[in-house]
Amino acid sequence: MAEVVKMPKMSDTMTEGVLAKWHKKVGDKVKSGDVLAEIETDKATMDFESYQDGTLLYIGIQEGAAAPVDSVIAILGKEGEDYKSLLDQAGSGAAAKPAEEPAKEAAPAADKAPAATTAPAAPKVDLSSIPATVIRMPLLSDTMTEGTIEKWNFKVGDKVKADDSLADVATDKATMEVVGYEAGTLLYIGVKEGEAAKVNDIIAIVGKEGTDITPLLQDGGSAPAAAEAAPAAETKAEATATATATEASNTDDSRVKASPLARKIAKDKGINLNDVKGSAEGGRIIKKDVEEYTPSAKPAAAPVTEAAPAAAPAAAAKAPIVLPTFTGEEKFSERPVTQMRKAISRRLSESLFTAPHFYVTMTIDMDQAIVARTRMNEIAPVKISFNDFVVKACAVALRQHPAINSSFLGDKIRTNEHVHVGVAVAVDEGLLVPVIKFADGKSLSHISVEVKEFAGKAKSKKLQPNEMEGSTFTISNLGMFGVDEFTAIINTPNACILAVSGIQAVPVVKNGAVVPGNIMKVTLSADHRVVDGATAAAFLQTLKQLLEEPVRLLI
Repeated sequence: MAEVVKMPKMSDTMTEGVLAKWHKKVGDKVKSGDVLAEIETDKATMDFESYQDGTLLYIGIQEGAAAPVDSVIAILGKEGEDYKSLLDQAGSGAAAKPAEEPAKEAAPAADKAPAATTAPAAPKVDLSSIPATVIRMPLLSDTMTEGTIEKWNFKVGDKVKADDSLADVATDKATMEVVGYEAGTLLYIGVKEGEAAKVNDIIAIVGKEGTDITPLLQDGGSAPAAAEAAPAAETKAEATATATATEASNTDDSRVKASPLARKIAKDKGINLNDVKGSAEGGRIIKKDVEEYTPSAKPAAAPVTEAAPAAAPAAAAKAPIVLPTFTGEEKFSERPVTQMRKAISRRLSESLFTAPHFYVTMTIDMDQAIVARTRMNEIAPVKISFNDFVVKACAVALRQHPAINSSFLGDKIRTNEHVHVGVAVAVDEGLLVPVIKFADGKSLSHISVEVKEFAGKAKSKKLQPNEMEGSTFTISNLGMFGVDEFTAIINTPNACILAVSGIQAVPVVKNGAVVPGNIMKVTLSADHRVVDGATAAAFLQTLKQLLEEPVRLLI
């Protein structure tokens, strides 16, 4: 008996899924455990497996289209079985046009065409018969709405493999590679370098050389006026010209297959990627290849070039000493706003101008924390930092003050019973906030390892979306920069964020005498819709007690 396959709920926040790719076609045999499709959620792209055996009778959503959770996306059953009654029972879930239907049903569908149509519609092309695959802008982070093509690694007419990186895309989190997952010829590029495209927009088409891709463009949205699409003859000519130009210039390494990180390191070190041998599949250059690269004898000519300017100071010294008239030139440089900076700008503006912030500052005596850290690091398997102390102390204090561990959700206030602490990490393009989950139950050593791992991933742009989600409280620490005191903007939907300054050696009064001391100032930014001043002060008092007597963290 035929069974309906519905859009699964693959994450707690998922309301709809995008059908990234079908791995089966109508009429294919399916076994339990086979991957039916790839579904793109608000978190990531995941494989969707079949839980029953049978023949794929019906596909209800096209690749690249979205469907709400629990809507009908396919039907499995016995070959030739009538499944129309299941669609009728599904109601709205079957309202969407099927992406594919058996050929034997084409005639009845044509008979049901609306009578009000003024002109006969052109026969619909079976897109599944076209030997080409549409590459769309993927959803690379939970907050991403569009991506900017930083660089195309191939041109129209180039041959590509299934694991080739087609382009580097800048999102609101980081710069990531887009892999086509298809082998063939690059037939079409829909977005130029430096331009942005919305999630699910067509950015490229890969397929058999000479394929007519017009139906794919018409079905998936009109192509930009400046898009690159070439007939088969032009494609061959362009590929030939490109190959000739590449051979003529050994200094241009833009066409060399390399990861974005390897390309960045090479640029910083002044290394031409043409001189580096790649160790990855297909000769692709990765980070390790650039770091291990040893320049050949070519750079030896550099000192000769520098010899000429060396004579200039000697000649200048003979000139009479006069006070020159200095004339400056007004100039500036501009750069486009990255996806990450756009997201930071949008979210922090919404936070500051929507949530009424108030700030509470407290001074903490860190003498005992310094002693405890020194003793711990003598036996700890990893080096524990003062930031690890702050994370652990905040997590313990949040357990005692649940109002601080809350969120304002418009018509209700959510008090979180779990403690997930976000730790702000500065990167070149902005700020990322990896999350230490269930921090109150983890040891200082465990927290230290996670923070170091996340910081390394953030700086190398390898943080995954699920590693930056779900924080209930945030810490922003500028102590390592010697900052005396500052305030931070709340990382919504959190109700609070703690700004941590550096530890300062200053004179303090203890037992009526002035003695040397080590103090650290912390400032809590709180959302007044959720937290009151007395609640914020009580939280800081608990935090102060925990850090001034670190043994409390072990109880």
